[in-house]
Amino acid sequence: MRTPTRALTSLAGALLLIPALLSAQEAPPPPLRVFLDCQRCDFDHLRENIPVVDWVRDRMDADLHVLVTQLETGAGGQEYTLHFLGLRNLGHLADTLRYASRQSDTEDETREGIARAVRLGLVRYLAQSRRETAVDVVFPGGDEERRPTAAPADDPWNLWVMRASVSGEMEGETRTRSNAFDGSFSASRTTEAFKIDMEVSGEYQEDHFEYSSGRKEESTASDVAANVVAVWSLGPRWSWGFSGSAGASTQVNQDLAFTVAPALEWSLYPYAEATRRQVTVLYRVGVSSFRYAEVTLFDKTSETRPQHSLQVAADFTQPWGELVLTLTGSNYLDDFSKHRVEFNTNTEVRIVRGLSLDIRGSVARIKDQIYLAREDVSDEEVLLRRKELGKDYEYSVDVGLSFTFGSVFNNVVNPRIRSRQQEYYH
Repeated sequence: MRTPTRALTSLAGALLLIPALLSAQEAPPPPLRVFLDCQRCDFDHLRENIPVVDWVRDRMDADLHVLVTQLETGAGGQEYTLHFLGLRNLGHLADTLRYASRQSDTEDETREGIARAVRLGLVRYLAQSRRETAVDVVFPGGDEERRPTAAPADDPWNLWVMRASVSGEMEGETRTRSNAFDGSFSASRTTEAFKIDMEVSGEYQEDHFEYSSGRKEESTASDVAANVVAVWSLGPRWSWGFSGSAGASTQVNQDLAFTVAPALEWSLYPYAEATRRQVTVLYRVGVSSFRYAEVTLFDKTSETRPQHSLQVAADFTQPWGELVLTLTGSNYLDDFSKHRVEFNTNTEVRIVRGLSLDIRGSVARIKDQIYLAREDVSDEEVLLRRKELGKDYEYSVDVGLSFTFGSVFNNVVNPRIRSRQQEYYH
């Protein structure tokens, strides 16, 4: 049988434990862990302006995966699509928000627009993770801000967007010098039902060399091109249009080249899902006309030929990484032996925590070089790649692995004495 003193001691001890138990029960949950998956976002700006979450460097440690993809708008800006993908206990949640920047927006305006969309998207997940007290939602007030906005003024440009650029470069050493100039002008107009893109561009380069024997050599190259693409919508999965081009190039022995080709495209997924996944089949058929600078291997100074092409392309941007595949085949309809088949890939796959595989490559079978000059290409033209050589194939491969380890948290921003070694070591 307990004595009164022992009973009182036990009761006092229990009373002392109550505040500690209540404190433990009321302890706030840990911050929401967020993994940002965005190639063009200012991560420092987001970390500085959204401190209510823990930013982690690997999605395996995250409660929320924010995947940001983008497409160019008709006005020359960018539409950013933000996919909020819940993980772990939030795996049943998923949201999508969009933010569109204008071509005239500064970098600060664009990054703040993205940050505003991220803050808005985080609210639901903070509430679900019992961190709703960490934020407050404020709506703009005041009589002036509550007034209905006036109807927008008429667009004097009727949705047309123009861009112009010009540049020049000069460099030299004791026995070599080089001059290069280029310029371009483009115009585009985009609506939901129709879009048109037009561009004119030109390049000119000359190089001067002096050999040890005293002999001097001069080499020039020029390239002028004009392109137009018009596309009409036929629904959520079909489009049709045409493309036309005209140009001249010393590298491919063309004084003038002209091509026009109607086109039809089918999309496996609705075009509205293009920022996340897209599989398309594009067929073109048309005619090309050439006037050559030098007589070709086939004794031609000019010719006109029908041709067609088929392209299958896939583009996926998912939490596991990004995959872009393109397979294109083309040939001249009057001679199927003159053909080209090309495959391109750009792949980034997250294998396990912190480990990613990057693969970029292309391979092509080339049997359509009808423009090759009959005269031999000089050694100087080969070294400077002034003229294209005959070839049956070409390829390029770039494979890499990246592995990151250490602290999972990535919250702190410290801009002091940034590493700029690349400025001093070339």
